[in-house]
Amino acid sequence: MSLRQMEYLVAVVEEESFTRAAETLNVTQSALSHQIKALEREVGGPLLERLPRGIGLTPMGRAFLPHAELAVRSAGQARRAAKAAAGAVGGELHIATLHAVAVGVLPAVCARWRREFPGVRLRLHEYATTEELRDHMERGVADIALGPRPDAWHGPVVPLGDEEIGLVTSADDPLAAGAEPVRLADIADRMWVRCALEPVVQGQRWLDRVCAEAGFTPRTALWTEHSSTAVRMAVAGVGLVAAPAHMARDLPGAAVLAVDRPWRRPHAAFSRVELTGMAAAFVALCRELAFPDT
Repeated sequence: MSLRQMEYLVAVVEEESFTRAAETLNVTQSALSHQIKALEREVGGPLLERLPRGIGLTPMGRAFLPHAELAVRSAGQARRAAKAAAGAVGGELHIATLHAVAVGVLPAVCARWRREFPGVRLRLHEYATTEELRDHMERGVADIALGPRPDAWHGPVVPLGDEEIGLVTSADDPLAAGAEPVRLADIADRMWVRCALEPVVQGQRWLDRVCAEAGFTPRTALWTEHSSTAVRMAVAGVGLVAAPAHMARDLPGAAVLAVDRPWRRPHAAFSRVELTGMAAAFVALCRELAFPDT
């Protein structure tokens, strides 16, 4: 089997269509179908099945796909790494991260990058949870991942710094008038905005855990699907939310308050291979702009 055949398979799965995949790859549909059939003959069975709406994977295809994705993406990373080592200044750098990090931390980093490295295009892959981020990074989706420091990662990990988790509310909230950190026990009667992406620690949602340690159960005013929505709801006065401080600092009408026991989460850049060239330069820029106190 060839790398090209695996690239064709990955494209068909991503596009859910032979027609769209052929257009993306700039090949004819017949050539694409021929290569997929040749790949299926070599592995000994069908990998794809036609569904009423698009293309699906057979059980054999589901087992084969992660390895094909890793091969295709590793080849792309190898090309980019070779160009970087040779001093090439063009091409792409693929970054995988959480949506919350992309919204709160990366705009300033990417803006500086465009000024300093205009010939290197960035491609951002955003994920909702740390589990998704790790899974896709293991499958080779990007050159670098940025997010909470992973446990037992088999590859280089570069510490970036601690992410501050703040108590976000509206600027006219009486809590915002105080100069001292907020004691959780003092706000046991307040309503909270909760997010479905809230981390789970030892089988318990993180906010439930920290509030239980303070002696109360948080009262929920609203559940949201995304952290950026939760922050904006809190700024509008719906309730309090615990969120990365960088997501709210520049929002009009927002107040980010410290708590009596600081909430911090270590972040890192991690990869499957050593960080060199443009990848190393991007990580250095993240440390300078996003975590300057590290």
